[in-house]
Amino acid sequence: MDKLVLISADTAIEDLVEHLPASISYLSDRGIRCIRCGEPVWGTLRTAALEKGFSEAELKGFVDDLNGMLEKARPL
Repeated sequence: MDKLVLISADTAIEDLVEHLPASISYLSDRGIRCIRCGEPVWGTLRTAALEKGFSEAELKGFVDDLNGMLEKARPL
């Protein structure tokens, strides 16, 4: 399994949750893809956020937050 080095708006949701399981709660708390209740996870973070009406600026904030979470989750 390759490691996810950096999250972008075009990162596939499947890759995001595989490499950063905490992203499920983060996204769900914002109303993006209810992954826990069986909604298909196909697509990118950008597609999911825009479908829910978030702006590009909000999407950038999500990407920044998720990259911070990814950095903290990495073993030293």
